[in-house]
Amino acid sequence: MAGNDIEYSSMSMEVESQDKANVIELYNALANGDTQIVAGLLASDLEWWFHGPPLCQHMMRVLTGESVHTEFKFEPRSITAIDGCVIAEGWEGAQAYWVHVWTLKNGLITQFREYFNTWLTVRDLRPAEWEVRHESPTLWQSQPRDLAKRSLPGLLLAI
Repeated sequence: MAGNDIEYSSMSMEVESQDKANVIELYNALANGDTQIVAGLLASDLEWWFHGPPLCQHMMRVLTGESVHTEFKFEPRSITAIDGCVIAEGWEGAQAYWVHVWTLKNGLITQFREYFNTWLTVRDLRPAEWEVRHESPTLWQSQPRDLAKRSLPGLLLAI
């Protein structure tokens, strides 16, 4: 591996670590009702996409102020940073399973994808020679332990 590749990889890991820290800060601020911190982490033109039952758009209602942060508590069970995205996964019993995919640029959240009661697989569709660090094109997959036997629709997110 060339010196520039090592430097880029190190910078990429630092950015992923900071992006993950920013998303953790967002969830903490949401749990505490700290709207100033939340507003400081989100782009003013946040792009949002939702998949799931219409009544389950809990995070967007919290982000827009339509509902208060105590109506549905988002407590991530796992948070993973991958290639400019941070994926948070959580579930509450057998009724609610969610995955949030946050895209950050320069530490600011610019895109939000919310999947509710939907299995998600994140795949890398770039040609293999562009990215050699992944042995498999699957980068992340839903793993809700409490819902493993439940039948839910599945989606593929390509990055």
